[in-house]
Amino acid sequence: MLTEFLQQLVNGLSLGAIYALIALGYTMVYGVLRFINFAHSDVFMVGAFAGLYLAPLAPAGSILGGLVVVGGAMLASALLGVAIERLAYRPLRQAPTLNVLITAIGVSCLLQSAGQLVFGAAPRSFPVIFPARALSVGGLDFSSNQVVVLVFAAILVIGLRLIVFHTRMGAALRAVSQNPRAARLMGIDNDVVIRFTFALGSALAGAGGVLYAVNYPTIDPLMGVLPGLKAFVAAILGGIGSIPGAALGGLLLGLVETFVGGSQYSTYKDAIAFALLILFLLFRPAGLLGKARIEKV
Repeated sequence: MLTEFLQQLVNGLSLGAIYALIALGYTMVYGVLRFINFAHSDVFMVGAFAGLYLAPLAPAGSILGGLVVVGGAMLASALLGVAIERLAYRPLRQAPTLNVLITAIGVSCLLQSAGQLVFGAAPRSFPVIFPARALSVGGLDFSSNQVVVLVFAAILVIGLRLIVFHTRMGAALRAVSQNPRAARLMGIDNDVVIRFTFALGSALAGAGGVLYAVNYPTIDPLMGVLPGLKAFVAAILGGIGSIPGAALGGLLLGLVETFVGGSQYSTYKDAIAFALLILFLLFRPAGLLGKARIEKV
């Protein structure tokens, strides 16, 4: 019984780490611009396809090759995120929030349709980019890819925290998040900060796309829809706008989904994720680590 519990714990942490990477992008954009970038889940999909096309150019099945593929996917996703912000969101900077949300949904649909046109609608097999081995420790069976996902996610989350709290750009990002007008008066270029936020959040989504494809090696242009929705739920659970909250929410959701999936209620694992969202919105709308805000309307 204990072995089964630990097995599910490892599986849940591996899945939750991917949700956490996607949720961080949602929470970063919300923290600066106060809107949800629903196209973020499709940046995740583009990151996976970028990894698919970069894989033949890197040493197959090696740590170096995996690093090259993940780094290239992060770069491609970051560029896409910057382009989305510049072309779709910046012209609506002063528009009502509803207009921006509708635009975000439109960009998401556009990316999905473009993905089917460019990549094809049929599922594609993702190649092996890291050394893949079956591991067994103390009766626990897991793959080396799960270890890779956990290590990568930990490094990226720690790196993000260092950037946000220990660099000048991070200080500017926090200033814009708290008060954009005051930040501008202090000489901060808000456009640069917002562009950086989209690039960083999209890069994390791109890494999440590749790591997801490593563990679940079949990708398609609609692969980001359900993980993106669940990552949004994770961001709400942890506290939208909170970086540690997004990471915690992703891990929590991954654990819940995995434990439910291994029980007799496995067919309800997706429904339970959204039931958690409803419960949190009813009883703790600020999330686990979020702070309640009083806003003028």
